[in-house]
Amino acid sequence: MYGKKVSTKGKNKHRKGETTMTQLDINKAAKDYRDIQGMIRELEGEAEAIKTALTRHMEAQQTDSLMADVFTIRWASYTTQRVDTTSLKKDLPELAAKYTKTTEARRFQIQ
Repeated sequence: MYGKKVSTKGKNKHRKGETTMTQLDINKAAKDYRDIQGMIRELEGEAEAIKTALTRHMEAQQTDSLMADVFTIRWASYTTQRVDTTSLKKDLPELAAKYTKTTEARRFQIQ
């Protein structure tokens, strides 16, 4: 879609399928990415508004499920249990350090 496939015949395996992009490709890809992210945020807002309307209706009807054509809509409470890491680090810092796992990630963003 963006860029041009680079031949990797006889080259490093980790570069297989690599593409090169011109400055125009990069500019278009960055703009398209930002535009699509904006559309996603807009659609997420619309979805949240629909969800709010449905859950308000369910509250008013004092129900946790609705039927709509072929859909069953459920809104139910549930409980979870999680470790309070802030308290654990405060009360038992050695234990917290022993079981703390560090991971590395990369963040992609276009500003």
